[in-house]
Amino acid sequence: MSGATDDPYRPLLDVALEAAAAAVALVHDGRPDALEVSSKSSSTDLVTQMDRAAEAVIRDVIRGRRPDDVVMGEEMGDGGTAAAAGEGGESGEAGQGAVTWWVDPIDGTTNYVYDHPGWNVSVAAAVDGRVVAGVVADPTHGRTYRATRGGGAVCDDRDGVLRLADPPPLERALIATGFGYDREQRHRQGLVVAELLPRVRDIRRMGAAALDLCSVASGRVDAFYEAGLSTWDFAAGALIAEEAGARVGSLDGGPIRPGSALAAHPALFDELADLLAELGAG
Repeated sequence: MSGATDDPYRPLLDVALEAAAAAVALVHDGRPDALEVSSKSSSTDLVTQMDRAAEAVIRDVIRGRRPDDVVMGEEMGDGGTAAAAGEGGESGEAGQGAVTWWVDPIDGTTNYVYDHPGWNVSVAAAVDGRVVAGVVADPTHGRTYRATRGGGAVCDDRDGVLRLADPPPLERALIATGFGYDREQRHRQGLVVAELLPRVRDIRRMGAAALDLCSVASGRVDAFYEAGLSTWDFAAGALIAEEAGARVGSLDGGPIRPGSALAAHPALFDELADLLAELGAG
């Protein structure tokens, strides 16, 4: 990854790293003995007091360093002090325009509630709508992934930048996916997995989209797809995967977007996308 002197997005990355570290200190190092657990959109969509507290800590760090930026978080929505994204706000470094932060204070809350590995803190910065810096902190495994656009992707437990190796053929590819919270959507997604499973090496379901994308970047899985995600679910992880050499897009063509995500080595992407379209994954 480029150093601070030649990477125009390094100042934003530094804020993201500081914010993610503060949240990790709260929710991992300071995890309470008892969690207050409630549900949101469905009985399977959980939230705890630590999700809200972690988002508040992240917002405090960002506002302390960049008080006019917009912050979009899963638990509190738009908490920015400036106008909506793209409509003003403090100019960033090196001629940057309006900066919006996408924050998921605990991605994988169900795993966190069960004290199961597979949750993270995700913080990303977008300039004029394009993500340019991202951090995904995985404290259970002691890993912090980070990337800037054009500056490469790094994981703290590895030397040098992350770069994808040549992929296996699709029939030997390990594919990660995730499921939504709506009952009917989960049923449809289960049917897709049942058809996909015999045609690939195996399926992995971590329960945290940002970590799935980082697993693509680090070679722990060969591809990831999911329908129904929000921007804070994938903003940081998608940049990290892309900077590691993955092709990142939507299930039905075009760039990644809310509701549709696919990441794989460029040599595997089209074949997998065609198969998922055939199975109705989108």
